[in-house]
Amino acid sequence: MSPYEQLLHLAFTTPNDVKYYLTPTTLRAHDQLRSAAPADKPFRFEQVRLGLAMGILKLVSELGDHDESRQVLDVLHRALSEARSPEDIDRIIGREARLFDRLYENLYVNEEGEELLNLFGRTLDADAPQLLEEVAQEAVDLARTLDFSTDEEED
Repeated sequence: MSPYEQLLHLAFTTPNDVKYYLTPTTLRAHDQLRSAAPADKPFRFEQVRLGLAMGILKLVSELGDHDESRQVLDVLHRALSEARSPEDIDRIIGREARLFDRLYENLYVNEEGEELLNLFGRTLDADAPQLLEEVAQEAVDLARTLDFSTDEEED
């Protein structure tokens, strides 16, 4: 299983999340990028980027019960589910640009949250499949160490 797929399975664990977010399009994105014809590679790359970003934001939302990250997660999911080209992705995300702007507002993050947000930023900046693969592996390694119960115990 690729780091991309591992991250998705670590991030989306509840039956409702699995059913809603782990669609065939999401799960197959990595394999489809690897086997894509040259003309399809840019779109398939963007699909992997969206899936990776979704997984990271899901972890952020769970770590800090952060509504803005859930809203951005839903925009990314909609783009991954509906888009048929990189331009479609840009259009769908562009309509919700204000959510991305608000993502970092009123966000209390601990060290782990900062690491996740850094990985999210690197996902958006990546310009090659190998860079996405590296981010995915780092996200998997981090996800395996996260403790989501800490905040609940402090309340």
